[in-house]
Amino acid sequence: MSDPKYEIYAIKYAHHTRRASENFIGGDPHDGPMPLDFFVWLIRGEGLEIVVDTGFSAATAARRQREHLRCPTDGLRQLGCEAGGVKDVVVTHLHYDHVGNFDLFPAARFHLQDKEMHYATGRHMSKPVFSGAFDVEDVVGMVRNAYAGRVIFHDGDAEIAPGVSLHLIGGHTMGLQVVRVATRRGRVVLASDASHFYANMEQLRPFPIVFSVADMVEGYARLRELADSPAHIIPGHDPQVLARYPAPDGSLQGIAARLD
Repeated sequence: MSDPKYEIYAIKYAHHTRRASENFIGGDPHDGPMPLDFFVWLIRGEGLEIVVDTGFSAATAARRQREHLRCPTDGLRQLGCEAGGVKDVVVTHLHYDHVGNFDLFPAARFHLQDKEMHYATGRHMSKPVFSGAFDVEDVVGMVRNAYAGRVIFHDGDAEIAPGVSLHLIGGHTMGLQVVRVATRRGRVVLASDASHFYANMEQLRPFPIVFSVADMVEGYARLRELADSPAHIIPGHDPQVLARYPAPDGSLQGIAARLD
């Protein structure tokens, strides 16, 4: 039997204009525009469709002053993936921009780290410095999903399908996990917020929303260990992803990129 080789797509659903000084602890001496893009990801192959993260809604975008471009499920639909039929969703962490819209995946089970649920429902949430990037209704909704038997908890690294594995990194949150995927070009790692931008991991300059700076910096080395090369690591919010990787077809230019 041949080794599995999956396709991976990054799907942009929102945008936020900001400056470089906002993206690094300690600011940036060469401050200038450095916007954030917001993505969800689709892993497809071996008869499977696995969605990584679920984004946020237009209402959340308005409240948090983000530019909402499309519902993530619309982007998935343009790739032929219907959210209602997805069976597995990886939640890299429980921040508002990664777990909103979970209710649009009614058939899915959600893969989450034990430590992330502990973090999002524990003592640290009484402090705005930690809780600010969480939406309490998203967290409560995931608790309800756990009671309904729809959350698959992981305690560290785990394989969820042949060639698709989860790896606990921490740093940005207590239970942040990344996804390693076997593809035709090798092992690609969806870093999510283990590194928002290429520059965070390449220059060892952490993003300022962080639970543990030490774990975040150690996480950069872990990303390199997991991937076949630095070029196989996909940061979570960098607009360069759509510049470096091709669109699946012309109609998806600026919306989706194929990463495999």
